[in-house]
Amino acid sequence: MSRFAQARYLIEKAARVAVVGHLRPDADAVGSVTAMVSALRFLGKKADGFIGQAQPLPANLRSIPGAEEITVSAELPPVDLVIAVDCGSLDRTGGLADAVAAAPDCLVIDHHASNPGFGTVNIIDAEAESTTLILFRLFSTLGVELDATLAHSLYAGLVTDTGSFRWGTPRMHLVAAELMKTGIDTRRIAEELIDGNSVGDLQMIGSVLSGVTLMTVGSLGVAYLVADADTIYGHSASAVESLVDFVRVVDNAQLGVVFKETSRGRWAVSLRSSSMDVSRIATRLGGGGHVPAAGYTTSGRVDTIVQELVTVLEELSD
Repeated sequence: MSRFAQARYLIEKAARVAVVGHLRPDADAVGSVTAMVSALRFLGKKADGFIGQAQPLPANLRSIPGAEEITVSAELPPVDLVIAVDCGSLDRTGGLADAVAAAPDCLVIDHHASNPGFGTVNIIDAEAESTTLILFRLFSTLGVELDATLAHSLYAGLVTDTGSFRWGTPRMHLVAAELMKTGIDTRRIAEELIDGNSVGDLQMIGSVLSGVTLMTVGSLGVAYLVADADTIYGHSASAVESLVDFVRVVDNAQLGVVFKETSRGRWAVSLRSSSMDVSRIATRLGGGGHVPAAGYTTSGRVDTIVQELVTVLEELSD
């Protein structure tokens, strides 16, 4: 039985389903949750979306249809099935990890190359540009009708995880074309998710960019930014996340890195490259991700966490 057939079996026998996205969600996570919930309700299931954290969703992600209904919580109601979408590992479900692990059945749908497969059934396609692209294929198998609301959610994940279609395969354009046929306003979606910044956000971006550093590790050029908590506090999540797009394309750098201080001494690190597999780096440091985009979390002073990364890069180059 194929993975899609196994997924269909789990969904068909479930009456109540919880759809869980990863903590500190991006548009692919929220778009996957909302799309999956919408599809399940179309199939007659009682379904709700959850994110395992206390913080509310960023304002730009709340533009995705159904995002306002997602519950941020460390608890799940009694369900027959948990569907974990865009979660590269069990711990990425955040405060819901124990509940996900204890669920009667768990369907994992993801595109992170580092995902070990923690579900009863695992649909993991590291070649897929976004998790919403995998859902597009699954919905066809399930007989779910594609409308503009569902297409909006799927497109949100696809456009953001491909850097506005700057990397990926021809498949992403074909799927985008199918989604656009429903009449979605792709320009507005991009503006809401990616392009909107306040004057304060732009000033913050300029302040962080002024500290860009280019270093060489062996033959590898690494451009990195440090965004400390005082600098990024109060600014939109989309503006903070956009910082990595600047270091991705620095001349003479094959690797772009952003160290974002989420709380005192605690850092979320984003890795980007168009020429190397950054998921290998992230995995060595306890994180994970895709070939061109990955991340991990760490703690310490700036000099300590930079040296931590350098050490891993040196080890991988040996």
